[in-house]
Amino acid sequence: MKVVTMGVHVLDVLVRPVEEIPEGQGATLVDDIRMTAAGTAGGTALTLAKLGASVRTAGAIGTDPTGDMLLQLLDRAGIDTGLLVRRIDTSTSASVLPIRPNGDRPSLHLLGANITYGLDDVPWDAVAEAGHLHLGGPELIGADVAARILAHAREHDVVTSVDLLAPGELGTFDQIEPLLPHVDFLLPNDDQVLGFSEEQDLVTGAKKLLAAGAGLVAVTRGGDGVLLVTADGTETIPAFEVDVVDTTGCGDAFSAGFIRGIGLGRTPREAAVLGSAAAALVAQGLGSDHGEFDLPEADEFAMTHKTRS
Repeated sequence: MKVVTMGVHVLDVLVRPVEEIPEGQGATLVDDIRMTAAGTAGGTALTLAKLGASVRTAGAIGTDPTGDMLLQLLDRAGIDTGLLVRRIDTSTSASVLPIRPNGDRPSLHLLGANITYGLDDVPWDAVAEAGHLHLGGPELIGADVAARILAHAREHDVVTSVDLLAPGELGTFDQIEPLLPHVDFLLPNDDQVLGFSEEQDLVTGAKKLLAAGAGLVAVTRGGDGVLLVTADGTETIPAFEVDVVDTTGCGDAFSAGFIRGIGLGRTPREAAVLGSAAAALVAQGLGSDHGEFDLPEADEFAMTHKTRS
């Protein structure tokens, strides 16, 4: 399976555990500090590579040391980074994530070069030659630009998926409406569905996204599992019961597992189960790259682990 992940790339600096930030010049000891590649394109690429996909990733980063580190981490994971463009005058996107003891992760985020990616940067031939294009964070590059990219993929019989980045409270329908007719699989979380659809009910919001052109909406809901919404109806896939260390990258891991399942010819439900297993495996450690699992191990996890009731 040949996949191009395009869009947001971030270097995450994770600190755990953090119950509160010391006041003034105070200091406190922590158990772990790690740096990982992340983002709706970069983080998804990490798990896709673990699950056996051939992955090329595209987006914009800086020429700064942060960008150097991000490239090194992606290269080490076996991801082709040759499609990334590097900006001389813009920093690489980065986040500092103080991880709370329960796994929650507030964020201090620098947008950086991600918002500079445009049509002149798109590797059109690479997109046309891929089997699947995953566009992460289209709202950062604009709906019209995203629609052009996705339409090009569809014109060349490339399967498309999209994950959103912005919190639902910042979302509006016009930010994504133009690209929806070109999306086979839309993979938002519940907060994003409500925010971007501008609806009060999750199913109503997902159906609005379908009516605008999306082929399927798979809504992640944390511990409440996944809601699949199609023109034929809705279906719920429960989350796996695990001890959560850090939720960073879980949405990206779900996207990767879902995409890999679809590429293997599995049903949307089966793909969602694989996505949920990948997310559960990542949640048990620190950062988007946690876990040394592969596809057989993720499938074994899905078959043997309990789900939440």
